[in-house]
Amino acid sequence: MQFNVITLFPDMFSAIGDEGVIARAIKKSIISLKTWQLRDFSDNQHKNVDDKPYGGGAGMVMQVRPIRDCLSEIKKDSPNTKVVYLSPQGKKLNQQLVEDLSELGSITFLCGRYEGIDERVIENDVDMEISIGDYVISGGELAAMVLIDAISRRLPGVLGNESSLKDSFTNNLLDHPNYTRPEVIDGQSVPEVLLSGHQAKIDAWRFQQSIEITKLKRPDLLDE
Repeated sequence: MQFNVITLFPDMFSAIGDEGVIARAIKKSIISLKTWQLRDFSDNQHKNVDDKPYGGGAGMVMQVRPIRDCLSEIKKDSPNTKVVYLSPQGKKLNQQLVEDLSELGSITFLCGRYEGIDERVIENDVDMEISIGDYVISGGELAAMVLIDAISRRLPGVLGNESSLKDSFTNNLLDHPNYTRPEVIDGQSVPEVLLSGHQAKIDAWRFQQSIEITKLKRPDLLDE
């Protein structure tokens, strides 16, 4: 999987590119992650990539030309890349969308800032808008990191086991409770079934617990 990120703050991505699961996946060549500094595609000496909005109003709007020139450069090597704009107006992220995106070969994330980007980019250059929730953050960088992490863990070989296949939201259920040593702490014990060694009973207990926890915490998932 190839990830490209168009951003004004490429150094932010060292948070995932240099440590943890994503860094290991990069070293194993399962994914590649390249950031593109949008200011490198500015056509003025001050490297500005935004301007005042037509019609007035607060804030600045990111311009068409730098974004399109950057996308043209990216598509020289990745002509079929899917362009995703991180936006509060986008389709809300869920596990099914993550799984669908994990089937792609290349994704280019466009990270907006300020009041967003010129609408003509959204209409003509963006394949999909995605929101990570009904709230607003300062830019698309953090949202892009969330997506890169969520998608990467679904790729074969990234985690080294099948644990991602049992994540919360798989089959619209939350995860079951998990326990580790010691067996008893502060008077609280691990459920006996988990100590039984009977895998079929353990699996049944975990499935039932997932249903009960989903009913309690996220009943809307069961409705879906």
